Amino acid sequence: MAVQDHRAPLRSSFGAASEAYPTAGEHTPPKAVIESHVRFIPVPVGLAGPLRISASGIPEDEYYAPLATVEPTLVASCSRGCKALTESNGLRFKILREGMARAPVFTFHDPEDALASVGLIPAIQDQLTRDARSTSRFAHLQALRSHVIDTRVHLAFDYINGEAAGQDVVTVTTQAACDLFLASIAAKKLRIRDFAIEGDMASDKKASRRDAANACRVQVIAWGELTNDVCERVLECTTERLHQELMTVTQARTRNGGFGCTVDAANVMAAMFTACGQDAASVMESSWMHLTPEYDAYSKDLKLSLFCPDLPVDAIGESTISPPQKASLELLKCRGPGSKSKVAGLVASFCLALDVGTAAATASGNFTHAHRWLARDEDDKSRLQLTEGI
Repeated sequence: MAVQDHRAPLRSSFGAASEAYPTAGEHTPPKAVIESHVRFIPVPVGLAGPLRISASGIPEDEYYAPLATVEPTLVASCSRGCKALTESNGLRFKILREGMARAPVFTFHDPEDALASVGLIPAIQDQLTRDARSTSRFAHLQALRSHVIDTRVHLAFDYINGEAAGQDVVTVTTQAACDLFLASIAAKKLRIRDFAIEGDMASDKKASRRDAANACRVQVIAWGELTNDVCERVLECTTERLHQELMTVTQARTRNGGFGCTVDAANVMAAMFTACGQDAASVMESSWMHLTPEYDAYSKDLKLSLFCPDLPVDAIGESTISPPQKASLELLKCRGPGSKSKVAGLVASFCLALDVGTAAATASGNFTHAHRWLARDEDDKSRLQLTEGI
């Protein structure tokens, strides 16, 4: 199936919505929900794929990923990884958990008071849960986690949020629950001196080891394998050579004290977040990912898995309803119930495909040549041929 056939619906929606890149004040439904809106900025969008993907409750299908990027070689590299993985029976993914956190901070007179307050948390959790739920039909408080730092108690509220990522929803619900608690007799007895809705223990838009170990967003793992025959034919290197390259990357990142271990998966994450109306700054907290290669010397198959512990994605937020972003989600078949989990799984899968494509380009000696060629203004037909892996 030709790539250009799948560009048509996306291109038409982009053209109808933003081809003229109108200024604020012109008729541009829907209105951008930001302050001092003046203009839209065009970003090139390419389609990577197809990539065969399946998961529990999701029929096996081939998907194309819309990548909003100005970086040459990104679409081509991801597409080559997609081609190799698809011809080796595709990828699977599984959602391990979902959620969103807000972590208000309470300040006390001294550490003794702060430590004493932690003992009250089990007694007030049910009330906080009811008060939080009273402000939203979708945000359900699941757990509270406390951290005492000197005179302050950081109290992390862990929620599930339906189809929304939920940063704004959990802020509102947590504020409401805390306001009611602060007005209670129990709070007054604790001698709370100050309160702030967020003390940064939730790690919004910042990478942290806690997110890697105990994520509060969507946690997903994607996996598949490459046969040696496909690897040699599509990626121009053996699976053993590709495994060696991936292990070299792992060793280098260990020596550098790297955070997580991937080749360049954040490239696809940023491009898909931008195209699909996700919060692009959340790529920072999602950048901790762990790629694991396992080579079978007998069969020459290379097994691969990518663990993504923290993906704050949604399918119904305000930024996903403008025509271009909506078209991107529809291209991914991610509209309606269950779509948030699917968005996370597809992002992880295409991240894995890019890691395969980029590592193979280095292993085969084609990395520099691809950048030298595709970074120039070559004709679109040549670019399309390389993108398809012809």
